Amino acid sequence: QVQLVESGGGLVQAGGSLRLSCAASGRTFSSGVMAWFRQAPGKEREFVAAITWSGGNTYYADSAKGRFTISRDKAKNTVYLQMNSLKPEDTAVYYCASAPRGLITTTPELYRYWGQGTQVTVSS
Repeated sequence: QVQLVESGGGLVQAGGSLRLSCAASGRTFSSGVMAWFRQAPGKEREFVAAITWSGGNTYYADSAKGRFTISRDKAKNTVYLQMNSLKPEDTAVYYCASAPRGLITTTPELYRYWGQGTQVTVSS
């Protein structure tokens, strides 16, 4: 059984930074895609960024480009989301998701495993 556990969320002022972590366990992560999504109250779940396990290829939502960086540590089976220059509109619950195979996609239904989420709150 695959488990994804997020950590690193919290309260930060606008312009600040946070680094989210997603520790994955339950299988050998040598292929597939890991992604971060977020969901604000009253809104649909939104793609943020994704990375391939094998080649480290990345893809970002327009809202994340230039401010967020996704990375992975294959030895630790952990994916990170470094978030800089945070804005109040970044406030949401951030979820880690895993697709065991395939290419990067922004469609949440194509990710098989999900973490429980971590709250990020950016104050103005």
